[in-house]
Amino acid sequence: MGPIRGRPLRLLAATAAVVSAALTLTLPASTPALDHGDGPARSVIFINGDGMSAAHREAARLYLAGRDGQLVMDRLAVSGQLSTTPHDPAAVTDSAAAATAWATGVKTRNGAISVDADGRPLPPLGLRAKAAGKSTGLVTTDQVTGASPAAWFAQTADRSAQDEIARQYLEVGKPDVILGGGEDWWLPAGAPGAWPDRPAEDPGEASRGTEGDLIERAEKAGYQHISTARELARVTRGKVLGLFANEEMFQQRPEGRGDVYSPAVDLAAMTAKALDILGANEKGFFLFVEEEGIDEFAHENNGARVLQAMASLDKAVRVARAYVAAHPDTLLVVTGDHDSGGLTVEDASNGDESGGGPPRRDGPFPVRGSALRFVMDWTTTGHTGVDVPVTAEGPLSALFTGKHPNTHVHQVLSRVLASHR
Repeated sequence: MGPIRGRPLRLLAATAAVVSAALTLTLPASTPALDHGDGPARSVIFINGDGMSAAHREAARLYLAGRDGQLVMDRLAVSGQLSTTPHDPAAVTDSAAAATAWATGVKTRNGAISVDADGRPLPPLGLRAKAAGKSTGLVTTDQVTGASPAAWFAQTADRSAQDEIARQYLEVGKPDVILGGGEDWWLPAGAPGAWPDRPAEDPGEASRGTEGDLIERAEKAGYQHISTARELARVTRGKVLGLFANEEMFQQRPEGRGDVYSPAVDLAAMTAKALDILGANEKGFFLFVEEEGIDEFAHENNGARVLQAMASLDKAVRVARAYVAAHPDTLLVVTGDHDSGGLTVEDASNGDESGGGPPRRDGPFPVRGSALRFVMDWTTTGHTGVDVPVTAEGPLSALFTGKHPNTHVHQVLSRVLASHR
């Protein structure tokens, strides 16, 4: 890709300023690391930057915080690394296998949701937390039935069976809070809901479920069904199903070809509402939070939109970190399921060294607060097998120090979520 020109760069600069101002309202920039050591843990907030590796975090740090600044996610008290290799003929994981490793502690094949490589169901932590009396919830800019949230609350050999995943949410996993996109999978073909079929920005989007009207079934099961930011603001308690887009809450396209990142409800607002609702349970809760735009736009080698999605994620981390500051029995973990795009961060003055084929250098982008610039150099439109960083704070956070397989997430979280207190 060539340099960012005109409006996109101005848009990103404005986005950075707005995000920076908004974030300072929740938690002061000088807030120290909150390391509560081995104290008692009651709740878990687990945040996934889908497709986010160290390079995505560094690009966002330079762009949003400057060369001497830090993202909120990088201020957490503990840091480590996670490897992501699946139990699959492929050496590189997808989101389904990675999330299954987190949720069950078992490595599986790509495409599988909380079943092992032979298709046998595995008990995910979302169900175990519910059995322990905790409240549970998921927040995502993806379809709520996407692979990463699904692994905590459903079991299927095929991640694409999203209507089946939705049915399992209602009948098996029963998360108390479900917020994100993906209305199309909750309604049968030919029966559009609050989000019209075949919108101009993506005529391929339309209701496609095969399990009947799952929204109606959700309402009968006690869920409040909402579809706008205003409706979300009015919710104060109880079970809630918020579906804020036909599919993902953005349009994942190459730069300048219909790409849009403007969710109807931002990730931070959904996270804050979920914490308000789930935090009422004296036995604690489990909340999964995901920014999907990092992965989807990295697949398109669209650095401008990746940076917007990273800003959204860090804003949500700030909301979560403020919650932990007020509720020190909460473990906060921030990581990525895998790398997308094979990103490297390079000086803008360097030439493209990628050899033959089209150039993949994206930018230049400004380093906040300086005259410096950097470029985002992509090596693939797929996933890679590099380690992903993990940062954490709160009780048990020290267990994330060092390098571990991604199944280590399950070993730590199960100490909180699978125990009856």
